[in-house]
Amino acid sequence: MAMALRGGELKKFLVGCLLLVVLVLNLDNGVYGEPQVPCYFIFGDSLVDNGNNNNINSLAKANYLPYGVDYPGGPSGRFSNGKTTVDVIAELLGFEDPIPPYAEVSGQEILKGVNYASAAAGIREETGQQLGARISFTAQVNNYKNTVSQMVNILGDENSAADYLSKCIYSIGVGSNDYLNNYFMPLYYSSSRQFSPEQYSQVLIEQYTEQIRTLYDFGARRFALIGVGQIGCSPNALAQNSPDGTACVQRINSANQIFNNGLRGLVDQFNNDRSNAKFVYINAYGIFQDLINNPSAFGFRVTNAGCCGVGRNNGQITCLPFQTPCANRDEYLFWDAFHPSEAANIIVGRRSYRAEKQSDAYPVDISRLAQL
Repeated sequence: MAMALRGGELKKFLVGCLLLVVLVLNLDNGVYGEPQVPCYFIFGDSLVDNGNNNNINSLAKANYLPYGVDYPGGPSGRFSNGKTTVDVIAELLGFEDPIPPYAEVSGQEILKGVNYASAAAGIREETGQQLGARISFTAQVNNYKNTVSQMVNILGDENSAADYLSKCIYSIGVGSNDYLNNYFMPLYYSSSRQFSPEQYSQVLIEQYTEQIRTLYDFGARRFALIGVGQIGCSPNALAQNSPDGTACVQRINSANQIFNNGLRGLVDQFNNDRSNAKFVYINAYGIFQDLINNPSAFGFRVTNAGCCGVGRNNGQITCLPFQTPCANRDEYLFWDAFHPSEAANIIVGRRSYRAEKQSDAYPVDISRLAQL
């Protein structure tokens, strides 16, 4: 038989319940609490595109099955079976819903941030042109400028908008296509004949710097610059350039590392030059290297082939419409010829948000950036 609680016991019980509620609201995913920052702006390519290419004249689309087979609501334009890294980061920052794509967002929705990413986009304007329409990094920044104008109208004046934007996170993950769909595609592009890998990296960093300055001029103050991953280890690179189909293509990865070193140097430069802004570098290359070097520690069994795709290593092209993907998707590092699986994205997203190794982020991770 239940006994009635005395006054003091009742008080303790209620306090305990309240503490439990507070604990739940402050769980790491932050889904039910207030977001740690008011908004999150995303710039990038197919690794983080969530629908901006759906209605443009491009071959770089993923708004059909089996893409999105594990994503709530099905295909959305994400080049994954499920979540992307920025979906994971947004959850960890406390956003209840994914950051909406620029192509679909309107009105008050922009106040929580916008995803401008576009598959096949690059730092250079010509990058990815063989795939048709895409929204380059420069064009994404121009779209952001349009968003800022809308925010000024919503918030009342430029000062209010500037104060609001200064508290937001800006993640930028571009550069992959400048190698994948430009420099290492000599039949379509002349860049590899014009520039050495060192020269090309310098050209990219100079153009990247211009766009960062523009974002800064339009209110951005907290930047997470995400490095290029190991393109030379993708099923596509292995299918085309690896004799045994397993050894990563070092000349591609070496070029990627040169760019990443320039990006990390840019973080130091901007942190020294902009005292009222904070910049961090996310070492996606290093995080992915851990997954490739010790896959079983992270639950992966297949690291050199896509879960779906065509040809050697399922790496010749991306998933065909309505193709049946592998059943054990969480055991595959790659979803298709180029893109990580949701299982890999979750790990990269978590380690971008909260570094598990000192080398994951420099000088601090995104969780710390949100607090600065």
